[in-house]
Amino acid sequence: MNRPYIFCHMITSVDGKIDGTHKKFLERGDNALDFYQIAFGEHAYYQLDGWLSGRATSEAGFTKGKTPQLDENAPLVPAGDFIAETELSKYYVSIDLSGKLGWEKNSIQYRDTPAHIIEVLTEKTSNAYKAMLRKLNISYIIAGTEQLDAALLLKKLKQEFGIETLMLGGGGVLNWSFIQAGFCDEISMLIAPFADGSAETHAMFQTKEGLTKDIPVAFDLEHVEKRDHGGVWLRYKVNYDRKIPNE
Repeated sequence: MNRPYIFCHMITSVDGKIDGTHKKFLERGDNALDFYQIAFGEHAYYQLDGWLSGRATSEAGFTKGKTPQLDENAPLVPAGDFIAETELSKYYVSIDLSGKLGWEKNSIQYRDTPAHIIEVLTEKTSNAYKAMLRKLNISYIIAGTEQLDAALLLKKLKQEFGIETLMLGGGGVLNWSFIQAGFCDEISMLIAPFADGSAETHAMFQTKEGLTKDIPVAFDLEHVEKRDHGGVWLRYKVNYDRKIPNE
């Protein structure tokens, strides 16, 4: 397989939402820690080399709305990818096709886990933004002309960075686009015992006009486990072979 093994690992409410006011429950923090332990803890079930998120998730979790500090007169950078040296063992892969995230250093810290940043760009990304990333020693991959070429991205992550196991970490549009493209092998979801019923919040999987369609996908149940603090951990294999019968 010319790409990493990919599992989508998310924490949701009982009604399948990944954000919303249900997260205000103090006990929700216990579920979030359990979610972390499953994928990142000392005795984690998964042995991941990196995890992948969309721009909005990166902004909410790390750059916090900061704007990139660009030098529009920066010298022209070399064509192609930029692979920075790092001593860190994990990678945080951020899809940021237009170059909007205001990074200030080349690593992130997620609880006890540090990771080197890999920005995913396209050929339309400005020279000024790529120059900023190089100045900060942030790696970047060019994966597509104007839209994301996910197959090319995954090939480069495996070949250039040695990523064998990759976690897909949202948001819902990114999760669904990888499933629709056939690039997700396994689903891991920790259901926290809360809900808020909002129709405005984001689900674990979401379509986006012009990007994905609501073509149903089947899953095969692999594991069910009651966790502490009222959570339930489910694991599914994605079954791309199962189709809806012709009507």
